[in-house]
Amino acid sequence: MSNTPAIFIADAPALDFLNSVATPVDARVDWLIDGQGLINWLRQAHLVPEPVLERMRTEHKPSELDGVAEQARDLREWFRSFVRKHRGRPLGPDDFRKLEPLNRLLGRDESFSQITPTTYKGGRRFELRPARRWRSPEALLLPIAEMLAHFVCSEDFTNVKSCEGPACTLLFADHTRGRARRWCSMAICGNRAKQAAHRRRLKASR
Repeated sequence: MSNTPAIFIADAPALDFLNSVATPVDARVDWLIDGQGLINWLRQAHLVPEPVLERMRTEHKPSELDGVAEQARDLREWFRSFVRKHRGRPLGPDDFRKLEPLNRLLGRDESFSQITPTTYKGGRRFELRPARRWRSPEALLLPIAEMLAHFVCSEDFTNVKSCEGPACTLLFADHTRGRARRWCSMAICGNRAKQAAHRRRLKASR
């Protein structure tokens, strides 16, 4: 389990999930290395309500949560392979069958809707809100699967890029004007590239 805050720079939650293993400085960090790491990452990603995470942590054995974290890592690497293979072009009808593992996971969901009271412009009203039955630790995978599915259905894979940092493994969705984004973060790889270019210019001038 890492005490380093997780990285959320991708401008796409599904890619932030892929970036849950990275080398932010020198050492490789995997935020999903165990069950507690998975819970911490889900908390930082705001994917699961805090009471649910606390109940999972206290009511289930660490070994159970570690097993779910392993499934999350497997899901992450399967989806990383899919994204890397198809990035740079829009998805087409022929790509549908490759998403069957994700559809199988989504089929395990126990989501439903409930009427709940809410305050609206000073008056009391009702609204229909989504809810989910969290029967087992494996249910923690379902909001991740839903997030990946939304990404597949809404994102133009032409916008998916890898950071140009030589050693960087981070992915992001380039939604900038002109699709000119090159770095995971200007504060990290962008700044390193500027410093490297500056050193090259100094060396050339000598």
